[in-house]
Amino acid sequence: MESRNISSDRKICIVGTGGFAREVFCCIIDIFKAKNRSIEDKVCFLDKDEFCTGEKIMGIDVILESTFNSEKYIVVVAIGDPKTRKKVVDNFPKDTCYATLIHPTAVISDWVEIGEGSIITAGVIVTCNIKIGKHAHLNLCTTIGHDCEIGDYFTTAPSANISGICKFGNLVYFGTNTCVKQGVSICDNVTIGMGGVVVKDIKESGIYIGNPLRKLENKV
Repeated sequence: MESRNISSDRKICIVGTGGFAREVFCCIIDIFKAKNRSIEDKVCFLDKDEFCTGEKIMGIDVILESTFNSEKYIVVVAIGDPKTRKKVVDNFPKDTCYATLIHPTAVISDWVEIGEGSIITAGVIVTCNIKIGKHAHLNLCTTIGHDCEIGDYFTTAPSANISGICKFGNLVYFGTNTCVKQGVSICDNVTIGMGGVVVKDIKESGIYIGNPLRKLENKV
């Protein structure tokens, strides 16, 4: 499976300038190299006007949010927090075109559906009969087993491991080294902390940590 919407004459606009955005730029470099294409003048970053200093990042131009034109750019939203990412997408023009990036080293079968705007980084393995929603981020070395159904704005930190026949809602985030047992369902708006082990369904939104997993209670 290959990246989508990056063959256009329009420049790829990476939304965000943080650590993950810079990693996404490296991912794009690898994608272009695999296709024997030059990346020169093909990519820029985008930042909010009040934060933009005018300086280049990794040798690449940074454009102002106020200057964005949906007819000139293909967008990839490289912001790790799912809720923030959704707000950013919701604020873009409705006709914005989003790139789906798949690193050349990712192993993804032909029986996988990946929604627009998603980013699949190096070392990811996604097996078969899997559906992943829009604007998902699968970070380094994430694995997803067979017959999983995953909602929009799903996000993994590196080395998350998901067994087969799982079902996740929207805005679900897995920290580094999260492990999920086969057949588990998780509702919308759930965050699993680093090293969390999920062996039962999660039916309440919130933040969960540990092994055994427990929910953090909101402080008044």
